[in-house]
Amino acid sequence: MDAAQEYREIAGRFTQVVEGVPDEETWNRQSPVPAWTARDVVRHLVEWFPGFLEGGAGVRLPAGPSVDQDPVAAWRTMSDGVQALLEDPTTAEKQLVNPHIGTVPLPQAVLQFFGADVFMHTWDLARATGQDERLDPARCAALLEGMEPMDEILRASGQYGPRVEVDPDADVQTRMLAFIGRDPR
Repeated sequence: MDAAQEYREIAGRFTQVVEGVPDEETWNRQSPVPAWTARDVVRHLVEWFPGFLEGGAGVRLPAGPSVDQDPVAAWRTMSDGVQALLEDPTTAEKQLVNPHIGTVPLPQAVLQFFGADVFMHTWDLARATGQDERLDPARCAALLEGMEPMDEILRASGQYGPRVEVDPDADVQTRMLAFIGRDPR
């Protein structure tokens, strides 16, 4: 699967959850991320990635309304911009340069950093808003396999909470969530 198709699937699922939030009150519910509401989950994704792209690859995504004004439109505008970037044939030749990760092909960087973040935060938003929390087990397994060898580095980054203990026989989604510091119970 190419980067555009993979992002389409990951972002499509997140978009379903965003669009499934029934009302303003639900946007203000607590998420599994301490100190974040459901709206803050969307805010995180909409606000961090454009600067990462612009600073590392000189790519500017379209700006939409603020997450406070319209979280659905804010997400869709930004995500549609990412999709268009990945569908542009010239993107395959671009690089993202970052002092922490070095030089990475742009499509790979989008999926590795943003696609993974969108995928994991899909569970957070679904949990906060009472929607279907199931994630693709194959993606959960791939993420977990890629993150486990970097456990110390990831924890030191401050981006993940302490690992939650779960039964070693738990399904892969439960184990992946526990790895990133979420209590799936």
